[in-house]
Amino acid sequence: MTELAIRLARAAFNRALAAGDLAAIPAILAPDAILIAGTDSALISGRKAQLQAWKREFAAPDRTIYVRTPGTVAVSTVAPIALEQGTWHGTAANSGQLFASGTYSAKWRCIASQWVIEGELFLTLA
Repeated sequence: MTELAIRLARAAFNRALAAGDLAAIPAILAPDAILIAGTDSALISGRKAQLQAWKREFAAPDRTIYVRTPGTVAVSTVAPIALEQGTWHGTAANSGQLFASGTYSAKWRCIASQWVIEGELFLTLA
């Protein structure tokens, strides 16, 4: 059930990114969530900073749609945490052309019965 909840939350995040639905993202991120970008290792720290970054991305005329595809989800038996690992890709919204792709890891935590992302680390491979 826990793994399914995380996979469903990831699917909701992917749908929000594809639709440019900024309002759907806060429920999936912990208040202090961090994101380390794949190419330049830029650190985006905190839910508010991530929402600002996504708002800029959604408004860009040549925006990229990012999809994260979980491969494995390992759930801790000693704490309400989990690690998701998988692949990601970004495509140009206007043409569907592949922009970049790679692997990622995401740490999740269950807070008040809801799984939220505490951190994501991306590696650009192509």
